[in-house]
Amino acid sequence: MQAWQVHENGEPGEVMRLADVAPPTPGDGQVLLKVRAANINFPDVLMCRGHYQVRPPLPFTPGVEICGETGDGRRVIANPALPYGGFAEYAVADAAALLPAPDSLDDAEAAALHIGYQTGWFGLHRRARLEAGETLLVHAAAGGVGSAAVQLGKAAGATVIGVVGGAVKVAAARESGCDVVIDRRSEDVVAAVKEATGGRGADVVYDPVGGEAYAQSAKVVAFEGRIVVVGFASGSIPSPGLNHALVKNYSILGLHWGLYNTRNPKLVQHCHEQLTELAARGAIKPLVSERVPLSGAAAAVQRVGDGLTTGRVAVVPENGAAA
Repeated sequence: MQAWQVHENGEPGEVMRLADVAPPTPGDGQVLLKVRAANINFPDVLMCRGHYQVRPPLPFTPGVEICGETGDGRRVIANPALPYGGFAEYAVADAAALLPAPDSLDDAEAAALHIGYQTGWFGLHRRARLEAGETLLVHAAAGGVGSAAVQLGKAAGATVIGVVGGAVKVAAARESGCDVVIDRRSEDVVAAVKEATGGRGADVVYDPVGGEAYAQSAKVVAFEGRIVVVGFASGSIPSPGLNHALVKNYSILGLHWGLYNTRNPKLVQHCHEQLTELAARGAIKPLVSERVPLSGAAAAVQRVGDGLTTGRVAVVPENGAAA
């Protein structure tokens, strides 16, 4: 089969190599899956660079989220078991963690439903307890993680403010459903949020960026607001002033979605059922901006790492079904 492999850490476009290799052999409790579509996530970029908290042994195949096909023809969503990731024609995954792909989504959309939307659901509902009528501020609202949070916020009855960078991403954030979109490149984010909320601020802030975005979050979070720390795509990890959280009476909530897979897997299954229902009634739908063949995976992962994409980018192997 064909698979992308990383033999040394560095930029994805430089270190990912397409090779002919033997299909992986499933271990105990694992299954072999034909990859119908693989979604590109920022952790794929970080793993190539050697900067992710999980460091698979070299060489490894990146690709942490797929829509695959079992030997009996079932369409499933899975997180491949590294080092045999999803940017290949076949991958392996833990059988107990397979989730049925929603009939309402095609392969590329189904591949993009899992990590980003589960993260959004846990962040907004389990951690922040978002309520209908509240205001949600989403940083990087045009990206895969951000657009999922926007859609989930709207489905929950919140007013959603999205922060993006550039005109193309403004359009993508509006397509996701943002009520207000702020272009951080041409607008003062803090002033714009305060204007949009009548000076009150945002009840919940969803931050996958860190750095300056977190500093803005602390300035615009409302009384009894909640800041959900999802990641640090900016590369800068902030050091929040806890005295500020005390004085303004807001909460800082961390979210490591992957922990739920081991600590509370039944809740992951429950979340998937909720997401499947939302997808069936059209309340959420992954925005797949690009579908690239397997041969184009390295360049696509690099574009995601460089912040040049909107929504989700899916890799569709030639042996997979049309997505």
